[in-house]
Amino acid sequence: MIPFLDLKKINERFDQGFKADFAAFLERGQLILGDAVRDFERAFADYCGVKYCIGVGNGLEALHLILQAYKTLGQLKDGDQIVVSSNTYIATILAIKQAGLSPLLIESNIDSYNFDLDQLSQVKGQNIRGIMPVHLYGQLAPMDAINRLAKKMNWLVIEDAAQGHGATNLAGLKAGNLGDAAGFSFYPTKNLGALGDAGAVTTNDTDLAQAVRSLRNYGTTSKYINEWPGFNSRLDEIQASFLLQKLTLLDQDNARRRAIAQRYLTEIKSDKIFLQEQRCTTDHVYHLFVVRVANRPEFEAYLTENEIGYLIHYPVAPHRQNALSDLGDLSFPVTERIHDQVISIPLSPVMTDDQVGLVIEILNRY
Repeated sequence: MIPFLDLKKINERFDQGFKADFAAFLERGQLILGDAVRDFERAFADYCGVKYCIGVGNGLEALHLILQAYKTLGQLKDGDQIVVSSNTYIATILAIKQAGLSPLLIESNIDSYNFDLDQLSQVKGQNIRGIMPVHLYGQLAPMDAINRLAKKMNWLVIEDAAQGHGATNLAGLKAGNLGDAAGFSFYPTKNLGALGDAGAVTTNDTDLAQAVRSLRNYGTTSKYINEWPGFNSRLDEIQASFLLQKLTLLDQDNARRRAIAQRYLTEIKSDKIFLQEQRCTTDHVYHLFVVRVANRPEFEAYLTENEIGYLIHYPVAPHRQNALSDLGDLSFPVTERIHDQVISIPLSPVMTDDQVGLVIEILNRY
């Protein structure tokens, strides 16, 4: 059996360091917002090339807190529209709604799985104040085009970088430093994953950073002094120490992911499996390797029979979820096709060459 993702094997590489960190954590007695959080915030800000990183509870709350902070600063208000791709995980859209804002969904492109740039360039709305590009599956959204449009329209650009840790554009800028602010998830399965829930906000905006830092901790500006009605969304001290260790191998792990992806792209030859047109450059960190098939139930059964792990990211398009029924009866045919056909095959930095070869062999027999 080749598992879709072997988290135990990924984390075993840090076993001794994790145990040492936990012992030090118990000895220090700093349980909330201590040295480990500050050390990780500095290290991850440096890694992303930004001035500020603020550790928070998870990726959804990272995006939510950015939007709430902009409202606090008077740059957004209730009901303002935020443009977002229709092909994303539901958390992207939930963050917008939970901040009292209105998501404006744009159809996706069948080749990139991201914004249809033609439709994006024609978007109209009286109250559009921002755009939230998603670095889906680990590939940077088309940020040059997005930033040009946002500058023209005076929109805020808020990256959903939950799957894009370490993705880098041609100018050498990393995810988290390609807009006004970015939200990261460190959910355990991510390229940089904690051993529980965790997230962060990155930005170069001093006022925004101060607002997010306050809002994550009840709106506190100093002990027992609350400037705004805030939230409780703080990066856990022990998770911060684990993340600090794992950050040291992130670039190495991403390089291994690209090497595996290159093999898949060049060696999978089945004409029943659609491979996205990609180049294994640093703008893609392959959080997931996603293929499309016309008959997904048949392909699932085939993978199960041959003991190849898989997951579906994602089976139901956000606008078809009951949780978002208040958006109205929306239709995005390309997005719906994507969600009906995609399936993610095994890819992780601890896969062996033999395992990769076996996946390719079995897929080529399909």
